[in-house]
Order: sequence, then structure tokens, then C-alpha cells
Amino acid sequence: MLMGIRIACFILMVVITPYGWYTWVLGGAAIVLPYIAVVLANVGANVRRTGAENPERALPATPSVPFVPGQDAPVLRIEETRAVERPRDSSDGQA
Repeated sequence: MLMGIRIACFILMVVITPYGWYTWVLGGAAIVLPYIAVVLANVGANVRRTGAENPERALPATPSVPFVPGQDAPVLRIEETRAVERPRDSSDGQA
């Protein structure tokens, strides 16, 4: 609704002649109305208060796999090797 009033202010600012103090009022309204519309939209968007979530509640209290004394714990090993580049030749279409 406020944007419709803004467009009307723009049109009236240009159409109404002779230009006078009301031209400045309509121009000022056309400049200020978008700010007011955005503030009102942001205030009314989320009225309900939300509490902060505790991330520890989502974590399980016990491990998913029970640890048995005397057994080694599972270990992931990642080894990196240097990539070997193929020599480029002109037969496969690449320049």
C-alpha cells in the first residue's frame, strides 16, 4: 500500500503545476516512504520470540559403538600420493 502511495506522489509531483511547496512535500514523501515500508515489514515479519538452541542436546550422551578394553580403537588412515600427469598428445583432441 505504501508503494502505491509513493507512485501516486511521484505522479502528482510531476503532473501538478505550477510547482510550489507541495512539490517538495510530494517528493519528500516519495523518498521517505520506502524506508518506512521496509521498517514496518521487518518489524511485523517475526513477532514470536525464539530461544537459543543448545547444540549439546542434539549430541548423543553415549558413543554409538561401545569401547571394549583390550581392543584397539578403530583408526582411519589417509595416505596421499602425488598425482602422475599423463603426457599430452594431439591425438585425443586437446590442444
